[in-house]
Amino acid sequence: MADLATITALIEPEAEALGFALVRVKMFGGQSDPTLQVMAERPDTRQLTIDDCAELSRRISDRFDALEEVGRDPIEHAYRLEVSSPGIDRPLTRLQDFADWQGHEARVTLSEQVDGRKQLNGILMGIEGDQVTVDVRKHQPMTVPFHKISDAKLVITDALIAATQPLSAEGADRIIEQEG
Repeated sequence: MADLATITALIEPEAEALGFALVRVKMFGGQSDPTLQVMAERPDTRQLTIDDCAELSRRISDRFDALEEVGRDPIEHAYRLEVSSPGIDRPLTRLQDFADWQGHEARVTLSEQVDGRKQLNGILMGIEGDQVTVDVRKHQPMTVPFHKISDAKLVITDALIAATQPLSAEGADRIIEQEG
């Protein structure tokens, strides 16, 4: 299996060269359909356009192709490259994400139980140092170390939709018919 830390170290400068922040690099799909998923965003909008995704995809492909030519292919088997914006129900992968999305609902999975809970569903209350606080629905606020969070993502709510308006809705109301 490919080393994600090495792959991330190769991808991050390509994203940064375009002015993007890397959100997540993940390999999934196993042996049958391996996919390298890269999520990035523009720091000012927290989104990417389709053109941004295409540009980052080309940079990553060019970088990996150059490494393959000199015998240093970071992923030795065939795979699919998927480059995207994190989306509205974005994963929370960096400590700062928990502060940036304070006040919004999230689903947080812990690597081990804390106070008898491994799943925290509730409102993000922010961070202090490396500690994340979630106001757990029907329970109470819980503070956990960031390193114990194995997975986290925002939950789609009306407040989140209002906070993440698309960059442009131009053309969203047009229907293009094609014969095929």
